[in-house]
Amino acid sequence: MPDYDAIDFFRDEALVADPYPYFEHLRAQCPVQREPHHGVVMVTGYEEAVRIYNDHDTFSSCTSVTGPFPGFPVPLEGDDVSGLIARHRDELPMSDQLPTLDPPVHTAHRALLMRLITPKRLKENEAAMWHLADGLLDAYLAADGGEFVSGFAGPFTLLVIADLLGVPDEDRAEFRARLHHPEAAGPGIGSTGEQTMEHTPLEFLYGRFTRYVEDRRRHPRGDVLTGLAAATFPDGSTPEVADVVRVAANLFAAGQETTVRLLGSALRTLAERPDLQRLLRTERQRIPAFIEESLRTESPIKGDFRLSRTATTVGGVDLPAGTTVMLVNGAANRDPRQFTDPAVFDLERPNARRHVAFGRGVHSCPGAPLARAEARVAIERLLDRTTDIRISERAHGPADNRRYGYVPTFILRGLTELHLEFDTAESEGR
Repeated sequence: MPDYDAIDFFRDEALVADPYPYFEHLRAQCPVQREPHHGVVMVTGYEEAVRIYNDHDTFSSCTSVTGPFPGFPVPLEGDDVSGLIARHRDELPMSDQLPTLDPPVHTAHRALLMRLITPKRLKENEAAMWHLADGLLDAYLAADGGEFVSGFAGPFTLLVIADLLGVPDEDRAEFRARLHHPEAAGPGIGSTGEQTMEHTPLEFLYGRFTRYVEDRRRHPRGDVLTGLAAATFPDGSTPEVADVVRVAANLFAAGQETTVRLLGSALRTLAERPDLQRLLRTERQRIPAFIEESLRTESPIKGDFRLSRTATTVGGVDLPAGTTVMLVNGAANRDPRQFTDPAVFDLERPNARRHVAFGRGVHSCPGAPLARAEARVAIERLLDRTTDIRISERAHGPADNRRYGYVPTFILRGLTELHLEFDTAESEGR
């Protein structure tokens, strides 16, 4: 058994392929356990994580995407560090992004986002998903399978969000060229290697959406981008262009990345489990349950971070003010106190949807309905257009000795590549 206490979860790559034994090791000691290398309190218990997610008064989200790196700009001393957070939060990386904002600023900016992804717009977007999926599958399946993450999942999720936000057709090829590349997740924020804090895809998105919003404010056209430019805060005030751009860019970047990882894990399960694949082919109404269990067993986000404003107690453990906490979604979703036989993929699991893959509380993922719809459409069309989906043994090895690579970050959980083979429905009929 590895010496888990000697492994640095945030720097070493030893746990990238399979972090779950490490999470179980931590939970066996205590569901709220301080790791020894960076002083981060790892919350691996489900109830404890949900409590912190719901307590935005005690826990700030200012470090939600950076965790222990690069550290807070000043020492966090005293019994209440709320004032220090307020004065220095703009010095933190990604401080202008929705996940790092706290109420009441977060409340206003999230409301702005929800004006961009209304139920009507989501319904229109889902109608387009079927066409987008088929267009990509035409080429992907014609090549007799291949690498799924870059060959289908990445382009599909990018085009879906481009459609949702109204990116003009003539610009989508450039978006795909600039934003879709397999190594997009690292290095950078969340990398187990050197922390660079660079996020060049956001720079491209900022520039492009700034142009869109400024143009539509000058020349309204009655399209989706005009709606984006005209969106207001709940009090009716008009946001600065930069506020709208940040919200749109965050939805574009974060939504695409996590859904790619969800699709990768879901298709790996389908290809590894012929019994589940046969069942879903005949009982399509079970696909939503399959997606929820995929989210529970392989959360695309390993965890989220919080910074305690005041001294508090969680799970019987005292947390001083200024404590960095990691809410380990991938562990909470496998807490045996909440989920029976948590390592088992159970399509009949009655409480699978209680997972925290999309977080909880005021920061719960606003794009969750979009991700679920994307996964359902992609899986349905793949099942429609194939008669069998298999793992490529040439790329990943035989069933008893598979080899998979995972993104080397402490935040994301997902395959870097997934090579699949297919029997297509078209060829079956010839």
